[in-house]
Amino acid sequence: MTRRSIATVCVSGTLDDKLAAAAAAGFDGIELFENDLIVSPWSPAEVRSRCADLGLSIYLYQPFRDFEATPHPAAALRRAEHKFEVMAELGADTLLVCSSVSAEAMDDDDLAAEQLAALANAAAGRGIRIAYEALAWGRHVNTWDHSWRIVRAADHPALGLCLDSFHILSRSSTLDGIEDIPPEKIFFVQLADAPHLRMDVLQWSRHHRLFPGQGSFDLSDFLGRLKNYDGPLSLEVFNDVFRQSDPERTAVDAMRSLLALEEVPAAPELRAHAFTEFGVDGRSGPELQEALRGLGFTHTGQHRSKPVELWEQGACRVILNSAVTRPRTPGTASLSAFALTSADPAQSGVRAEALLAPPLPRTRGPREAELTSVAAPDGSTILFSRDDDDWRADFLATGEIDTGGAGLTHTDHLGLAQPFDHFDEAGLFYRSVLGLTQLTTEEYAAPFGLMRSRAFATGDRTIRLALTVALLRRGDWAPAVVDPQHLAFATDDIFATAEAIGPTLPVPDNYYADLRARFALPDETVERLRRFGILYDRDATGGELLHLYTPVFGGRVFFEIVQRTGGYDAFGETNAPVRMAAHRHARLSS
Repeated sequence: MTRRSIATVCVSGTLDDKLAAAAAAGFDGIELFENDLIVSPWSPAEVRSRCADLGLSIYLYQPFRDFEATPHPAAALRRAEHKFEVMAELGADTLLVCSSVSAEAMDDDDLAAEQLAALANAAAGRGIRIAYEALAWGRHVNTWDHSWRIVRAADHPALGLCLDSFHILSRSSTLDGIEDIPPEKIFFVQLADAPHLRMDVLQWSRHHRLFPGQGSFDLSDFLGRLKNYDGPLSLEVFNDVFRQSDPERTAVDAMRSLLALEEVPAAPELRAHAFTEFGVDGRSGPELQEALRGLGFTHTGQHRSKPVELWEQGACRVILNSAVTRPRTPGTASLSAFALTSADPAQSGVRAEALLAPPLPRTRGPREAELTSVAAPDGSTILFSRDDDDWRADFLATGEIDTGGAGLTHTDHLGLAQPFDHFDEAGLFYRSVLGLTQLTTEEYAAPFGLMRSRAFATGDRTIRLALTVALLRRGDWAPAVVDPQHLAFATDDIFATAEAIGPTLPVPDNYYADLRARFALPDETVERLRRFGILYDRDATGGELLHLYTPVFGGRVFFEIVQRTGGYDAFGETNAPVRMAAHRHARLSS
């Protein structure tokens, strides 16, 4: 059975905060960072007792630095003796020794093996093992295979390897041969993901590691080489955001990342975007009603028992819910829920719960649907239905008929703004819990700072999500518009749709002058785009995107209309700054 561990450096707070968070998230043990012990008021024996009370083992104590190939072996061993005394009180039996970065370290594998064997011999006398790890920036030893040659040459039963996915994959080191290491010589395995960045590897490691599934490393391949390893799998993630965030929430995210690497219930096929729900109040509700009418929607249904309206156009369904918790700011709407059609809604819920997405009980009246629902990281609700009949019976017909309005056909995607501290958490959630594929991560300079966008979709693109975040912790990309959310609808003829709907967001003429130069579009095409405020993008294969936006309604909600041709698969990120500035100007002029 897998033993799951987390390094105390992964989460914020004092040692007590870290231990409580690890235990609450279900970890079996920890690797204890020396700094966390040094600043703790507890003695090592008290830390041991606290861990025991919480059901946590201390699998590893670290780090012990700059030991091997040193010109001062006696002094280095004296330092180690102090660590051994601390570990005896902690009840920890494995010490992590990092490859040396000291300028005094000598490039001498035989000397390194000799000194590590002496260290292992001293440790063995106290029932302690030495796990030797090649740092990616080690002075002489910086690859796993080099560290293995030294361990093999030392040939001591109390000396083995620590294999860290970041140190191995950040250097693009080959994984070939890892499977040939005798499993008894792999003492510890640490996991970390990371985005692909072109920067100094030390800075990359210290500030930008991520939990598995949040970055770009192939950790499944890495773990596949370790089939016979039966020790703990431990997360060692240095991340500036995680170390400032709620430790309990970070620990749950960490556990989810480990669970997603294991055997969890399969993700059922997601077939369609069933509906999107906005929570509204007495001020924002009428605004969104008017906006939907202007987009050609029809109020087709009224909920049997709640103040909830169904608006439809083709396969585009929007629900306005006046029964959700009132917003902090009166007049502000919020994207409170969305529903997906699943081949097996119950199984979707089982998988979500296995990946620590809390199920949400739903109050329902007689003859009302019992939909599976879970909580998303931003507090919204995700519902799973088998088909439209699962939920449509909750609504009584108003007598209004959907005539196809402005030619909108279906929901193209949701645009979900995320809090800065939880952007990576949200990405892992949608990727693992829903089984979506991550498409791209884009960054762009916006009028109010740098923005990041990350897109997810089903394989057939029937469901798409785009997550956005402001990178300097500001939740408002335009002052007074906090965490804007948007819903994008598809059309087969954006010009006909634009002709049929109400006013769209004005776009400056400068944009169209630049568009003409960048894409060499005919003057008549550019003029037609300008007339309706339609934005344009083209990908490397010739696929095209035409899209337009509405003003912001209800304080933070806006709509987008999209026409994709030629297999265009992105979200028009290059136009996002144009849209954001236009929204800002529209707000100031209203």
